[in-house]
Amino acid sequence: MAPQPNAGAGAEAELPEYAGHYRLESRLGSGGMGVVHLARSTSGMRVAVKVVHASYARDSEFRGRFRQEVAAARRVSGAFTAPVVDADPDAGRPWMATLYIPGPTLSEQVKRNGPMEPDQLRRLMAGLAEALRDIHRVGVVHRDLKPSNVLLAEDGPKVIDFGISRPKDSELRTETGKLIGTPPFMAPEQFRRPREVGPAADVFALGSLMVHAATGRGPFDSDSPYVVAYQVVHDEPDLTGVPETLAPLVLRCLAKEPGDRPTPDELMRELRSAAAAYDTQVFIPAQRERTETPREAGPESAPGAPVEPSGQSDPSDPSDPSERSGQVARSGRSGRVARRLGKRSALVAGAVGLAVTGSLVAVHSFGGAEPAGTPTARSASGGFGAWEVVPAASGGGMPQCSYAARRLLCARPGLVFALDPADGGTLWRHPVEEAVRDEPPVVSGGLVQPEVGLLGPLEALDPATGEPAWQEEMPAYDGLRTVGDMLLLTRADGMVTGVDSATGRTKWARRIPGQAVPYFTSFAGERRPAAYATSPSADGRRTRVTAVDPASGDVRWDTELAGALKPVGAADGSVFLVAEGATYGDVRSVVRYTPATGATRRVVLPIPVEQAQAGVHGDMVYLMGAGGSLVAADMAAGKQAWRLETGVSRGSTPVSDGRHVYVTAPDGRLLGVDARAGRLLGQTRPRLGPDSDKVPASLPAPLLAGGYVYAGAPDGTVFGVAGRDPGAW
Repeated sequence: MAPQPNAGAGAEAELPEYAGHYRLESRLGSGGMGVVHLARSTSGMRVAVKVVHASYARDSEFRGRFRQEVAAARRVSGAFTAPVVDADPDAGRPWMATLYIPGPTLSEQVKRNGPMEPDQLRRLMAGLAEALRDIHRVGVVHRDLKPSNVLLAEDGPKVIDFGISRPKDSELRTETGKLIGTPPFMAPEQFRRPREVGPAADVFALGSLMVHAATGRGPFDSDSPYVVAYQVVHDEPDLTGVPETLAPLVLRCLAKEPGDRPTPDELMRELRSAAAAYDTQVFIPAQRERTETPREAGPESAPGAPVEPSGQSDPSDPSDPSERSGQVARSGRSGRVARRLGKRSALVAGAVGLAVTGSLVAVHSFGGAEPAGTPTARSASGGFGAWEVVPAASGGGMPQCSYAARRLLCARPGLVFALDPADGGTLWRHPVEEAVRDEPPVVSGGLVQPEVGLLGPLEALDPATGEPAWQEEMPAYDGLRTVGDMLLLTRADGMVTGVDSATGRTKWARRIPGQAVPYFTSFAGERRPAAYATSPSADGRRTRVTAVDPASGDVRWDTELAGALKPVGAADGSVFLVAEGATYGDVRSVVRYTPATGATRRVVLPIPVEQAQAGVHGDMVYLMGAGGSLVAADMAAGKQAWRLETGVSRGSTPVSDGRHVYVTAPDGRLLGVDARAGRLLGQTRPRLGPDSDKVPASLPAPLLAGGYVYAGAPDGTVFGVAGRDPGAW
């Protein structure tokens, strides 16, 4: 399709044909700084490309501001924005390409359909509150949140246009006497103290935006921007027409002083409380009374064949995300399906109408949640059912769990414990002094290896009782990895020590050729477990990969591959690695290396995946990006199989059983995705703890065992669900 001409004359009367290698097809809109075009990449992916006006391209100050916009958009790119695909702020006409997200702006929606209904408003506010939380977490203040900068996508609101946003650490500062923003949606401090604008200004804008969505006008209304500015600074807002359930919260957002406004996290908590009156109770089997006394796990405690959950699952969504290039896949069901399924599917169907991923936190966390520190479990009589347990009344952090010896072996700061996988019953607890690392306990040499920190003695536990089996003092070490029946300890000087995990005795100590300081990675399920170490070249163009025999420290094989690579899995005699970009850590391709033949296969991703966590099942590599993208790379076919925008910011490493892909979200949700079609099938409710405003450094991956899925949550919960039908969660 040839570029479409603009109306009018001048330097921009005709669209350019390309921006970079993106062919411009049509104009989506125009603003004060540039024109946004619908475009296609070489592979056919639809993107939205913003090309700045020619007059601004000659302005060095504007170019600096545009670079800032690109940097800010990259920082928050993902779950609640249009992810940045590419940009060139130094081009003759600077441009930035983002993933194309179909859907009207909030301004267009209200203009076309009038004010929103109360339930739509509540979900919109929850979604935008979560969006602001993520935007502010990475140190960015938007400063121009208004209806035309909110896209209403299928899976929720997306905040766009960071043209005047400012990272807290930016060197650019607002000039004295220059107001930047849109008066009806600017906070008082943007008029009074523009140099001191912080995150609270975005909360004020959110309040104004909600009034507009509820009434079609703003809380301060006048044809004159000067009058509006006076009203914002001095007058009380007009909330006539705002639903009574939301008006007090909106009023708090519109407080004159920044310190009097709620934070995005406080907004989300308030919205959860306000929504408690609504029936959002997800179906859970009847609670079974049981004691919390640690007990033995009998043969009947181990999971067996999957049991069909109660009730019928909802019909699968017939749409195929792969046929909607550039679109964001749905994270909920339609209102029609929600009404038909009733209470049981409130969790899955909560995103009705303007379905917002962020609203899942606000709407779904009320039914059946117990206070932290109250051990509870739920299971269906006569077989495995959904259960949850809070094993410890104190301590923070998401439990890290593994499955071995017919037990769930878990760790939290200060505690290692074992649970019965059938119903969550506590089998034993063992206190530890060291902080638990970001790894679950594992069984090696027949004993539980807690891997608690990098100081003090090593310790191994009896899996039946939790009692210490051995304890050994070790010289200081910086790295610890359990591989097969060995513990590998790496010192800062590069010396590696191999310790027999069954006895605690040192078996060998040596340096690894070609690896100055090897920090090892290993993968479960290998017939011959290996420890993998990597070292990139100085220019980042090649990576040396070494496989070490854990029993002896001998090198099994050693190779050098193109790219900055990181091992992410091993299966069927091959090792899978991801190639990361040098600047932002984005994964740009996936590599399969087969040592027996020396064969290498590389799959280049159409769009890089931001700071991806990766898991492997067979020839499929699943990547979960920090911005919410879940991508499947088919190494056998040599191409990307599908891409799903989940709306989950900084999710866990994805795991798969071949039929489904499972991911843990930072709010404690467990998501189940169709492994073949890349379609979201279901998700559990959020389980947020008291520190919901903190971002965990890493999330424990879901655990698969015997047809069931187990996960940990920020409130300290460990829970289990049948993996056969995520739609019934």
